[in-house]
Amino acid sequence: MSFADRVQNPALKTKIMSADEAAALIPAGANVGMSGFTGAGYPKAVPQALARRIESLHAAGEDFRIGLWTGASTAPELDGALAKVNGIEMRLPYQSDPTCRKQINAGQMQYTDMHLSNVAQFVWFGFLGKLDVAVVEVVGILPDGRLIPSSSVGNNKTWLDQADKIILEVNTLQNPGLEGMHDIYYGTRLPPHRKPIPLTGPGDRIGEPYLTCDMSKVIAVVHTRQPDRNSAFAAPDENSQRIASHIIEFLQQEVALGRLPAELLPLQSGVGNIANAVLAGLNDGPFKDLTAYTEVLQDGMLDMLRSGTLAMASATALSFSPGALADFNGNIDFYRQRIVLRPQEISNHPEVVRRLGVIAMNAMIEADLYGNVNSTHVMGSSIMNGIGGSGDFARNAYLSFFMTPSVAKDGAISCIVPMASHVDHTEHDVEIIVTEQGLADLRGLSPTQRARLIIGKCAHPDFRPALLDYFERSLKGASGQHTPHLLDEALSWHSRYLKTGEMLPVTAPQDKLHLV
Repeated sequence: MSFADRVQNPALKTKIMSADEAAALIPAGANVGMSGFTGAGYPKAVPQALARRIESLHAAGEDFRIGLWTGASTAPELDGALAKVNGIEMRLPYQSDPTCRKQINAGQMQYTDMHLSNVAQFVWFGFLGKLDVAVVEVVGILPDGRLIPSSSVGNNKTWLDQADKIILEVNTLQNPGLEGMHDIYYGTRLPPHRKPIPLTGPGDRIGEPYLTCDMSKVIAVVHTRQPDRNSAFAAPDENSQRIASHIIEFLQQEVALGRLPAELLPLQSGVGNIANAVLAGLNDGPFKDLTAYTEVLQDGMLDMLRSGTLAMASATALSFSPGALADFNGNIDFYRQRIVLRPQEISNHPEVVRRLGVIAMNAMIEADLYGNVNSTHVMGSSIMNGIGGSGDFARNAYLSFFMTPSVAKDGAISCIVPMASHVDHTEHDVEIIVTEQGLADLRGLSPTQRARLIIGKCAHPDFRPALLDYFERSLKGASGQHTPHLLDEALSWHSRYLKTGEMLPVTAPQDKLHLV
């Protein structure tokens, strides 16, 4: 379909202009809500044009920065382009761009890291200030002005509703077959007028397939023909496969014990190579007729849909490798019957997650002896990406897994530490920790019981003796014995790494027995 065929509303045809003309309509200091979630469905042309404008203004001595709000991470054409010209004052709620990360950690860009389920309601509540402009990618515009959503939904409904002005990017490279895959729910209300969300199964459709907006707020319609950030995933390595095998074995045991049905419960999976390895293992495993209620649909779940292992999947975004994207586009009629894309306030809604009994599987940076998890910060102070939706799912899931290799930086860093240098998920929200070494089921255990299990099951053998030494000395020397810590050395591993490049001291304790 041509661009003219994608813009069918006569009034909005009169708003067609270039990306540079549209970018000129965004004022300095504006809060701008842009579409995009995990490298999918983000505007491509307008952010690059805005970056060019900012660069020119900065060269002329003018100050120009914006507040940038999205669904989650975007791509170099958006985050990267604006960060490189120092064009972002405040970023929220999640980012993964290396230039953004560098500026945030240097104190040059403000960053509000938020649970993704909170973003839309915080905007409606007025907690984040006024939303001046929305820039949203769509597949097309219908004659009556309704919008065909793109490869992600994210916060687009809220941006269109709340922004004073709207810029639409119509991406003719996005498959028109996406039409009908979305379920946009307009039934949310502000307290005290909220009603239960009428969703009882991952495949339920409770809304409509289109976005709507006040057409009088649309100030520009821009044509683009650029792909999403479709990055290839690395093949699962040995550690990822071992993590996957531990999880699959555990799920089989839960079925055998009668704590899970044979078809499990809806799956949620974070993005990345470990997550894809788990999904590949599930695809090859004994389970059938599975479902997913997640944020992002990636290669592993597409494989499961194709094989029939996964009956259907609900998400807010698509994040595929080039090969998976080609399969998706080539068989979109098949996938449209099995995929539902929702706003992230629904895909990540804590009450819905709890109601459905989701099995949550998310990555972490480190965990401490008692099960507190850091999923966002390196060495306590430097942000990596953000909490994303992991907290939405972890606290409310039927089962909550956190996964990581046991070591990082060629063995210099242990991902199991005495005390987490930053806590995103407290011990109260973490049920199961998994590394390639093994799986620690923490349900119903006291802190000291969890510590022995985590050391024995999840820590790398090179670090187990030092971890056990710290724990046993804490049992003798801590001021309290419920969650014993030696406060003068609880974070010494991180301090030592920053000074020497190694977590372990030169003379680390030798192996000890009786871990578990």
